[in-house]
Amino acid sequence: MKKILISVTVLSVYFFSGCSNDFLDVNQTENISTADLALLNNDEGAKSFVTSVYNKFLDWNMTSFSWNGMSSIASDDADKGSSPGDTGTDKDLMDALTYNASSLSVGEVFEANYDGINRCNQALYYIPQLDQADANLKARLIGEAKFLRAFMYFTLVKCYGGVPIVDHIPNPSSEEDRVMQLTRKSKAEVYAFIEQDLNDAIAALPNKAAYPSSEKGRASQGAAYALLAKVSLYQQKWQQVIDNCNLVSGYSLSPNYATMFQLAGENDNESIFEIQGVGSTPAKGVQGYSVSQGARGAGGWGWGFNTPTLSLVNAYEPGDVRKDATIIFAGTTLYDGRVVPTTVENPRYNYKCYSSAYTDAWETDTNIKYLRYAEVLLMKAEALNELGQTSAAIPLLNQVRNRAGLGGTTALSQSDVRVAIWKERRVELAFEHDRFFDLVRTGQAQAALAADGKTFVVGKHEVFPLPQKFINQANGLSNQNPGY
Repeated sequence: MKKILISVTVLSVYFFSGCSNDFLDVNQTENISTADLALLNNDEGAKSFVTSVYNKFLDWNMTSFSWNGMSSIASDDADKGSSPGDTGTDKDLMDALTYNASSLSVGEVFEANYDGINRCNQALYYIPQLDQADANLKARLIGEAKFLRAFMYFTLVKCYGGVPIVDHIPNPSSEEDRVMQLTRKSKAEVYAFIEQDLNDAIAALPNKAAYPSSEKGRASQGAAYALLAKVSLYQQKWQQVIDNCNLVSGYSLSPNYATMFQLAGENDNESIFEIQGVGSTPAKGVQGYSVSQGARGAGGWGWGFNTPTLSLVNAYEPGDVRKDATIIFAGTTLYDGRVVPTTVENPRYNYKCYSSAYTDAWETDTNIKYLRYAEVLLMKAEALNELGQTSAAIPLLNQVRNRAGLGGTTALSQSDVRVAIWKERRVELAFEHDRFFDLVRTGQAQAALAADGKTFVVGKHEVFPLPQKFINQANGLSNQNPGY
């Protein structure tokens, strides 16, 4: 199919995005030419609108350096790493929790997700107009677009609190649409919007097994249920967590934890949703994801950012196989035979981003796992425990522990099991972009980050600042988060 390149504008008064031959980008009007629409009026054309959304996850500003800064380096799981004098633009500020509304990471993650949301809105507007495309396919693609839009709004609400809800392609001549793009909604309104998108997606999406191998990375009904459970977890809607976890079917724990993060374990039976890093040039891999975190210095292969803390190392119990599967230690040999010499600059690196096919390329073939069945078990265990059903929560927790080579938990009381589940989430999901947000939602942030030498200000650091450029453009329609 001929690929059409048209510019995208997201929050059009302010944002911009680049184009490539892999992105189907659509003008900020609600019309494209009849000729262009005719070229897309088939099954492949319909798919291309949603493929452009998946491709957004490969972008540097969406899933790579800045996202690591906010979701990982800001937490107690990771240090900035690299060389002392290399700030990574603002990764030193993210590490010290001294970032501000003008920090690069804060702006990039905001912009990238709204770029992706706009692509979802394009898909939702144009796909129904393609009368030559298969009706069942169109319904499924609309479900995928709503899942992906919900996914990105979940990222935004975790990071910034209330944000603007842009639910259609903005018309640049509409004052109502201008206000829509610049007026933040409450957290409750954003969560309600996410829930509606996910419920719509659930009604339209097939199970993971229904997809052919050529489409294994697409959103499934199981992914929508799992994400809805997680959205409920963040709102402490405990019974909804349990109900949605119960509907995540057809998945199981991988027998080998380490293999999940190698090429052999991509899209395995534990994987519910992951970003696909395997492709053909030029659309191969998440931009800079592996190289920015690879071992730095003599004998290394990367920039050395986002390095595991000693606090994370000490969080693993003796015999926990997850430690050596999560952390690369200087002086060890990796699963593919690569020797990590002691001459590298940092003592530890993120193993989950490692690519055995790494050749100093900007784009490598590492997938990024966002939803796994182990987390479904831990979410259900947490919800059961919070509802006083502690005896039912413990076996779920122990399934995850046993896979890690550990015995059952010794925790018995509700309070002790709560702490055990929180700790299990840390070591099970390390470097999977949850730790900072877990600390905030569970009320652990101030104490945990103080133990890591960081000052978490209650009433401020629960969310990041809205980008200053957005606040300037909003011109009073949106207020900055407290403390910034």
